[in-house]
Amino acid sequence: MSQRISIVNVGIDRTSYTDTCDRITLLAQQNKSGYVVAANVHVVMTAYWNRAYRQVLANAEIVTPDGMPLVWGLRSLGAKNQQRVYGPDLMLALCDRAAQENIPIYLFGATVATLHQLEQNLKSRFPNLAIAGKHAPPYFQLDAPNFASQLNEDIQLISKSGAKIVFVALGCPKQEFWMSQAYQRLDAVMIGVGAAFDFHSGKISQAPRWMMAIGLEWLYRFSQEPVRLWRRYLINNPCFVILFCLQHLQRIFQAPKR
Repeated sequence: MSQRISIVNVGIDRTSYTDTCDRITLLAQQNKSGYVVAANVHVVMTAYWNRAYRQVLANAEIVTPDGMPLVWGLRSLGAKNQQRVYGPDLMLALCDRAAQENIPIYLFGATVATLHQLEQNLKSRFPNLAIAGKHAPPYFQLDAPNFASQLNEDIQLISKSGAKIVFVALGCPKQEFWMSQAYQRLDAVMIGVGAAFDFHSGKISQAPRWMMAIGLEWLYRFSQEPVRLWRRYLINNPCFVILFCLQHLQRIFQAPKR
């Protein structure tokens, strides 16, 4: 079991790709329910502003450090060897493990066209991967009057497929709220993977690895979708830096004097 460290009031797990895949595989093989969150600055700041969302993260089986700022934060708080556990890469690692262990997966989210191409790409990369089903749900709001009935239909659809690992790509915070509602109603492990479907289907290009390594992936994504992402990066990022610096200063001043 990994140790969880608080960053701006959100617990982030000290984990790795291997540890996360091991834990998810074990839950899937035991037919247990749970959900995994790949947390970046956007996730942490959404939780900071929204108490209900913060509780959703607290109830997650695993919260991985998806973004480099969280990796650096964990390292500064004592997890010296912490590495990034990036949602899109975690998805591929889990598909590889699922193919080896004969664990059926399900693809939930995005669009019909994206799912079709994603399925083809995954089967090409992992020939033994069992894709039990896929579904692109119509656009919905969590507070819509028909959300409960639509959720029931989605859960029945996934349950009938026999899938034990469900990749959920609805975007933050919708996918985490959806997983928390489906939790314990599905005998499967759900993983919120955000833009991974778009990346692995080829719909959207990923940032170069060198930009990811130095924490500039946000700049690459912002250059691609400025209208949609400006608020996320130009407001959340500076706020996160300020709040984490305050947390760090408080930790320093509260440390016992020798």
